[in-house]
Amino acid sequence: MLPWSADLAGRIDQQVITSRLLRGNHLGDPFERPVHVYLPPGYDDEPQRRYPCVYVIQGYTGHLGMWYNRTPFRQPFPETADALFAAGTPASIVVFVDAWTSYGGSQFVDSPGTGRYHSYLCEEIVPFVDARYRTLADRDHRAISGKSSGGFGAMITPMLRPDLFGALATHAGDALYEYCYIAEFPQVVRALRAWDGDITAWWEDFKTRPALTRPGDDTVLSALGVAACFSADPDGTPRLPFDTRTGELIPEVWQRWLALDPVRMVPEHADAVRSLRAVWIDAGTRDEYYLDVGAEAFHRAVRTAGLPEEAIHFELFEAGHGGIDYRYPLALDWLARRIQP
Repeated sequence: MLPWSADLAGRIDQQVITSRLLRGNHLGDPFERPVHVYLPPGYDDEPQRRYPCVYVIQGYTGHLGMWYNRTPFRQPFPETADALFAAGTPASIVVFVDAWTSYGGSQFVDSPGTGRYHSYLCEEIVPFVDARYRTLADRDHRAISGKSSGGFGAMITPMLRPDLFGALATHAGDALYEYCYIAEFPQVVRALRAWDGDITAWWEDFKTRPALTRPGDDTVLSALGVAACFSADPDGTPRLPFDTRTGELIPEVWQRWLALDPVRMVPEHADAVRSLRAVWIDAGTRDEYYLDVGAEAFHRAVRTAGLPEEAIHFELFEAGHGGIDYRYPLALDWLARRIQP
């Protein structure tokens, strides 16, 4: 295994999209965004052939350049994906989507606190790719895949836009919020005591120093960022679902988070769920955010909605939340075989 970049059998086009929907977002984040499009071996040799697409989205604090990070004894996902197609996985286009914000992520939802990232993905990225590449531009040949917050995005996007996506893979995706989020709220309360519970004061301090250099920074950043996505006021101000001094839940704000829990969303979108061609669900049995429990609940929800078991791959494996990138090509191979014409 090479500790440096390897030659690809396919190739990656690095594009930039100018987003009308992200222009003027509350955080002032860039509206010109990179989009990387992997084209499988043989794409340039068969000009009449069209290909299914798998869109890949990232977890919280993930950005596009991180797909190329190298860790000891492991290859980055673009290389492991390329190896799949070189070895015979049915050829597919893979689209790497950027949805970074100043808070570290967008949760792939539309929000006045961050921007219209759900619409950006569905109404701008998908048409951008279809217009420039030989895709099979149909929901039955289009899948979405992600891990953690990206797994959450992969779960909810086909429910909200079944006209665009007919398959998904979620690796430890955010679900069953009473377990994956509430446990962090008292940690945020403790971390904010130095700012008398004022998360805005913490954010102003955070921006003046090297990131993640104080205990609890990562937890506070996650709470602030998700609040900006799930429960922002119309003027973009994030509203936390708990009192930052006592930790008590604020029911009306917490309910806005629960309304975006994939497990709770399934019954409302049962028709969309039943229409899916393929659903991959997995998580580590030691996941620190109990997303293995959320995976179990999401699996049961999609089965209850009427999706047949043969359309589902459900698996719990021995791992925590991190270091599970080796699962991505497994799901990619499974999806690619099920979204072929």
